[in-house]
This record gives sequence, C-alpha cells and structure tokens, in this order.
Amino acid sequence: MEGTNSLQSQGPVKSLLKKLRVGVIYGGRSGEHEVSLASAAAVFKNLDPQRYEPVAIKIEKDGRWTLPSRLPTLSSAADVIAGRLEACEPAQETHLVAHPGAETLLSIDRASSVSPVSAITLDVVFPVLHGPYGEDGTVQGLLELANVPYVGAGVLASAVGMDKAAMKLVFAARGLPICDYVVLTNREWRRDPRAVMRTTVDRLGFPVFVKPANLGSSVGVSKAKHATQLREAIDLAASFDRKIVVEAAVPDAREIEVAVLGNDEPEASVAGEIVPSREFYDYHAKYIDDGSMPLIPAPLTDTQSAEVRRLAIEAFKAVDGSGLARVDFLLARGSGVLYLNELNTLPGFTTIGMYSKLWAASGLDFPTLLNRLIELALERHADKQQLRTTL
Repeated sequence: MEGTNSLQSQGPVKSLLKKLRVGVIYGGRSGEHEVSLASAAAVFKNLDPQRYEPVAIKIEKDGRWTLPSRLPTLSSAADVIAGRLEACEPAQETHLVAHPGAETLLSIDRASSVSPVSAITLDVVFPVLHGPYGEDGTVQGLLELANVPYVGAGVLASAVGMDKAAMKLVFAARGLPICDYVVLTNREWRRDPRAVMRTTVDRLGFPVFVKPANLGSSVGVSKAKHATQLREAIDLAASFDRKIVVEAAVPDAREIEVAVLGNDEPEASVAGEIVPSREFYDYHAKYIDDGSMPLIPAPLTDTQSAEVRRLAIEAFKAVDGSGLARVDFLLARGSGVLYLNELNTLPGFTTIGMYSKLWAASGLDFPTLLNRLIELALERHADKQQLRTTL
C-alpha cells in the first residue's frame, strides 16, 4: 500500500534482528468475551514468527489478568462462540509493571513454581478486546499511562466508538447522515415505562431497533414492530447497559460496510455488503449460523461506492480514530438514501470477518494487515514522544 512505513523508521524499534515482543490482550469482562477469543486466535495464527514474538494475556470474565498455558485456536474459539465448550484453561495470574521511557516499556511479573517472580517484557500491545472494559478506552487509558505503544484507537475514539449515543452526537455535529433516534436510561425506564414507550413511539413510530448503548456484535439488539416487542426489547437492552438507544428502522435496508486503516491519513477499503441469514444481522447471524452472505465488492454504483468510502473516512476522523475501524451503513433500497449506522474501533478480527475480508479484496492480506497495524501503533507512539509534557 502507498504510504506504508517500514519498521526500520519507527523510533522504538532498534533493529529487525530483534523480534518485537507483542502482548496480545484478549477475553475481557464484556458480553463479547467469546468473540474476542476468535479474534485473538486469528492474530496468533497470522503474526509473522520471523518478526514477532507474541505473548498471550487473557482477561477472564471476572476481570483477572492471566497468562494462559495455551493459545486459543480458531476451531476452539468457534466452539466457544457456538456454546459447544467452556472457555477455560490453566493460567497464571499476572501483574503489569510499566517502565515509561525505558527501552523495556512494559513487563509482566508472574508467579512461578521455580522462582517467586519472573518477568516478560513487551514492546507493543495488541488489544483484541471487544465491548466494554477493553474496546471502550479503559485498557487504552491504562496503556497511555504506562506510555506503551498499542494497536488501534486511542482513549477518546475508543470511548466515543463504544457509546452509540455519544457517537451519534459526534456524527450529527459533523453533519454526517444518521437515522432519527432516542436515548433512554435504565432509571427512566424503571420509573415510568409507559411514558418512555409513549414518547419513543410518538417520536420514531415502528419498526425500531433497540440497542444497549455500550455493546457490539449485536449483543442485546432487537427489532420491535409493535408495543409488546418494544417493551421486551428495552428490557433486554437494559439488562446489558444503563443506557439504551432506540433507532428508527431504515425501510428495506441494505447493510454496507467499509474498513478504514491509518492514523492521520486514513485509507478506506472497497465497500462490502452483508446479506443476513435472518431478518437483520444479529448475533446469531454473525457468529452461530453460516447462512449470512458477504458480497465483496458490494453491488453499488460508482457514485455510491465513492460516497460510502468518503463518509467512512469522515466518520473515522470525526471520532479522532487511529489504527483501524469498520464503518457500517444502511442503504434504503427504494429511496437510495444512505445512513451512517455506527463505527467499530475494534471490529471482529478473524480472517473471515468483514474487516479482514474487505482489506483482502483491496490487496492487503491478513498477515500484512497485522504488520501494518503494528507499524501504525509504533508510528503514533513515536509521534507522541515528540510532544512536551512539561513547561
């Protein structure tokens, strides 16, 4: 790809003779824990062993950070997602120790049967976490405090990209096309559900989509066509988050997706389309059955294709994105009106996920994509090291 920087140009990299030790953080406390296992398995399988030494760091569902005894594999991750086995393995608990400014940027202290503590040093971190407590800026904030290079969006973009209500405010401020929507809180819903229902229906009508504001992978998302379904959908979303987003449905919508890659000068992939196996592209259609069909490139006119790619980059810049993102659109079949649905700062990252497929169709295979993402992390970190932190 044009504009790709070699690893030799990055400040933290002393020599290509030294493998970069990449800490891959996966799992997490969110409802997307199982999806993260699949993403991490793909990263481990495709990192170039001549250039990188991966270190697996798993966050358990209860929040414990561990060093697993074995790496997740694509087959086992798929089994976990489908509910065919439990995601458990022997692991050592770990403690992260930061060394800001030193050649060794981060180390992991771990208990061992031979010695009380042994250390693993890391050069760069690849968070492969989806959903809250990982994709939302929390882990990114930890890594910023430790002054460690990491792959993907920073604190601001991660937080805005996770919170669908905040994201819509940012998109609206930039004049990007979005559907009409209502934001509810759990407290409002519990206090007066009838008033919430009345206000929502008066504003949006039916059908609508109901979503937890801070989840991805369509977890907790429902389509409501009448009042009973709306009540059930809000109850479901409220069980996952204190904030709920209700969106007006785009009539007869096509689901269009674009992958974005870069820092200050991002590039957009070809556009793709998802033809879901169910009424809409829910969690089951994404991860359980295999009936959903991706169309790459999407059957769009040249004008439509150029517009979705342009808007994808505008959305990426609006949240101050870096590294990667997948930007999702809804295209009304009858009117041809295009709506920006949402931006995912850490989309599903398997080799068969849309993000990697879109870049493969644009000429960037998965191992090369991983290389580029690590380069971008080091590039952004080197740039930030040039900034003043004191007067």
